[in-house]
Amino acid sequence: MKEHKDKAIGKGELLLFQGDSITDTGRNRENHTDLGKGYVQMLAGWFGASYPGSGVTFLNKGISGNRVKDLQNRWEQDCIALKPDWVTICIGINDCWRRYDRNDPTSLETFEEGYRQLLTRTTEETEARIVLMEPFVLPVREDRKAWREDLDPKIHAVRELAREFGALLVPLDGLFARASTEAPASYWAPDGVHPSAAGHGLIARAWLDTMKVLFV
Repeated sequence: MKEHKDKAIGKGELLLFQGDSITDTGRNRENHTDLGKGYVQMLAGWFGASYPGSGVTFLNKGISGNRVKDLQNRWEQDCIALKPDWVTICIGINDCWRRYDRNDPTSLETFEEGYRQLLTRTTEETEARIVLMEPFVLPVREDRKAWREDLDPKIHAVRELAREFGALLVPLDGLFARASTEAPASYWAPDGVHPSAAGHGLIARAWLDTMKVLFV
């Protein structure tokens, strides 16, 4: 698979962010410049302040409730056709959650193969470099602890896919667990899934740390 040439963001590049509600964060989908109220907006603000005049565009295409299969259904329109230079994907918690709240599970095999198809299309049909974010859950509610049986194998699959495709990996599950030793889990994600403002700040910082972002 194609390897990253470098980790630097170039002038005028397009940074696309894909995923579920953690990325969506209530953005206005009729306004393509709306970045929502979470980590994507934080990143755009930091980058714009640090590198004014860079011409870099941040684009949020996260949709609340999405699973891997939903990304597959809209990947042509919401990724390939946009010709991004960077694609960051944060997906997987709903592939786990729907097993427990709707009896609509996504098997590990289906999750992994669907995710692999997304990455294959991205590497073959665009020049984009890829950043994968682990799904995560915190045990704010007692039932979240049982999700580990389903979620942990999916997290490992994301790690393996990052290795397979030469993608950068943002290890959110471990980072949120570590952060929860410094402040209660509910401080970072009140329901164990959806980040607070501090949780989104943690994601933004982790993305920057993983990218070791430089502008060239």
